Amino acid sequence: MEREGMLVRSIYFGRIGSEATERLLGRFGHDGSFLLRDSETVQGAYCLCVRKAPFVHTYRLVRSTDGWCLQDSEVRLQSFRTLETLLESCRTGAASDVGIAPLTDPLDKAQLQYTSFGQDFVYMETCSSSSSVY
Repeated sequence: MEREGMLVRSIYFGRIGSEATERLLGRFGHDGSFLLRDSETVQGAYCLCVRKAPFVHTYRLVRSTDGWCLQDSEVRLQSFRTLETLLESCRTGAASDVGIAPLTDPLDKAQLQYTSFGQDFVYMETCSSSSSVY
């Protein structure tokens, strides 16, 4: 992740689950807000999560020998050298034929640090699922 550009580093929330993602985008985002998190089911993959009311749409980003691409079981999608270029392609509409929800506003985790959103998010980000709840 450290080799990625500023956009990817600012929207990467790590190992948060889908429920936490929906709460974050529901509370702090709006249509077109998006973030990046680790996939819960595929090791080494990421999930691009985009709010488009009334849902949060999730797209898996996987690395192949050609680079990063959106995972789609029906179509071989274009690969990009970095996650940053993949996201920028989606934001500018160059990948609009893929049918993903529009990406308009990155949900920057640094900006959320200055917002009062309680301890739920801090706990979810720093604790693994095997930890006990107190």
